[in-house]
Amino acid sequence: MTPFGARVRSLREAKGTTLTAMAEAIGVSAAYLSALEHGKRGRPSWYLVQRIIAYFGIIWDEAEELAKLAEISHPRIVIDTSGLSPQATELANLLARRIGLLADEEIADLLFVLKSKLPGR
Repeated sequence: MTPFGARVRSLREAKGTTLTAMAEAIGVSAAYLSALEHGKRGRPSWYLVQRIIAYFGIIWDEAEELAKLAEISHPRIVIDTSGLSPQATELANLLARRIGLLADEEIADLLFVLKSKLPGR
């Protein structure tokens, strides 16, 4: 499941609506929405994210947060390390091979380190 998919599912459940009803309202198939929630589909388009935001009636910070989650929720990432250090390439390869072996708290620790290096934080 992607961060975006988890958030959409949480919003949908909080609203008490079915996957089928929501899919119909936003103009996608229930199968597509299910795949999006489960992280089996790629990043949703900007237009779809806007329809989901409108469907839930969310505004400002919550809408911005959902859009940001969509941006970081592509389930199949390609990392181009050409021009970077050998260590960067090693990190990308090790992470790709071993991410499924990491415990949730280890993933949280790595996310904390990586997010602390982002500009503006």
